[in-house]
Order: sequence, then C-alpha cells, then structure tokens
Amino acid sequence: MGRLPRGLLPPTRATKGTLMKERKRIESWLTDMDGVLVHEGEPVPGAPEFVNRMKESGKPFLILTNNSIYTPRDLQARLYRMGFDVDENSIWTAALATAQFLADQRPGGTAYVIGEAGLTTAMHAAGYILTEFEPDYVVLGETRTYSFEAITKAIRLISAGSRFICTNPDATGPSNEGLLPAAGSVAAMISQATGVKPYFVGKPNPMMMRSALNAIGAHSETTAMIGDRMDTDVLCGLEAGLETILVMTGISSRLEAETYPYRPSRIINSVADLIDEI
Repeated sequence: MGRLPRGLLPPTRATKGTLMKERKRIESWLTDMDGVLVHEGEPVPGAPEFVNRMKESGKPFLILTNNSIYTPRDLQARLYRMGFDVDENSIWTAALATAQFLADQRPGGTAYVIGEAGLTTAMHAAGYILTEFEPDYVVLGETRTYSFEAITKAIRLISAGSRFICTNPDATGPSNEGLLPAAGSVAAMISQATGVKPYFVGKPNPMMMRSALNAIGAHSETTAMIGDRMDTDVLCGLEAGLETILVMTGISSRLEAETYPYRPSRIINSVADLIDEI
C-alpha cells in the first residue's frame, strides 16, 4: 500500500461509518399487496391495522400490484371484503403505470391491447384509442384466458412495426388450482416469434416506483417500499432510491435474501411490526 499524504488517515470503521448517509424520516409509504397485506385470499395478521394507521396518520401511501387484470375499484372491493378500508385512489397498478407511461411517451396514441378491464380502462382514461389497425403499440397485460387468436394478431402487428409494451415481467401468477402462465411467459412467446423484446413497465422497473411517487407527490428520500419479493419489490425500490423493507409473509425468505447481491434496508416478520412507526 502506498504512503498516504501527510494529515490523511487510513479509513477506520469509525471514519467509514461517517461516510454512510443516514436516511431521512419516512413520510410516505408504498406497499405491495399480495404477500404483504394479503396472502392466499386472507389478510395478513396486523395488515388491516397497519393500513388504518397509515390512513389516520395523513401520510401519503399507495398499495401497489403488478396485476393488471383489475381496476383500482375492483381491488378496493376485494380488499374491503377482507377487512381493509381503503380508497381506490390509494391503489396503483401496473396497468395505471403503463397507461401513464404511454400517455407521456405518445399522447393520444393508439394501441392493440391484450388484457382485461384493469388495463383497457386505464388506457381509455389516458386518452388512448384501442384498435387493431396499425396501432402505435401492442400492449400485453394479464388476462384469465389468453387467446391464440389475439396472440397471433399481436405477433403480426409487432412484425409490421408496432412497438411492444408489457405491463409486467411476471412469468407465473397464483390461483387456487396452482400456478398460471402470466404476462411475462406470453411476452416471451411473442418475442420468440417476432425477435422483438417488450419494454416492461411494472416491477422491477423503477418506472413503477417513480410513477407511484408522482401520483402521491412523494420524494424517494423520505419514502419506504414494503414488499415480499427480493427480485421485484426490493430491487425496484432500491433502484428508485427508496428505503426497502422485506417482509416474511410472502415469497422471499431470510435465507433466500442472503443469496442476492443487494440487500433490503430491513427485514421484518410482517407489516404488523411497522404499526408503531407510522
């Protein structure tokens, strides 16, 4: 090791620690839904109380989901049946993020959409015209029944020059009967046929986080992202500059978390552990 200039001390644990920037107090919250607030159709213990505390605090918050099937109103009703009292404006979906992204990119554009009401409603609200005739974009989202005819149409439109957008890269989704193919799997099939890869808007793209922050007027330095997956929630929050909190009520475990080259800011058992922090 070369000699240090006079007056410059080698870094110690103490001096290294001073280089670490302390995070500011959390003033806004983003939280994933499945695996954090609900699990297998049931509320996570303490989750309704956590949401109520966020509402009472007056701090901005959003519930996020990569699922583009449902509208925020649909999800609001689903959550209400499980004991959550949230406004539909407190729910942010990959469909909303996708529609907002396209409205910013090409206002008043056209799109051929494969998806359900959550996506088509968001696209209409963003001022888009849905058409099969030379659309600016092919937009792929989640649906309960992927049509071979619709996929074929998407392949032909993309091959003819339409840009390829997908709401999220999730390869599979849950159901009571087991795993289902999701948008990421269908996107891979379309890419294989066309040689064109889609632009994914949902998690882990930090675009999802930034659009959520913009929706509630929050700043990354004072916002935390709570999730149950290292490869989507934590990665997305980390790349958007948020504090990241991993809960143990969903997909990722403490052991799995250690295998990733990045770490969450904190690992906790469930959102119930955060109630006193709000």
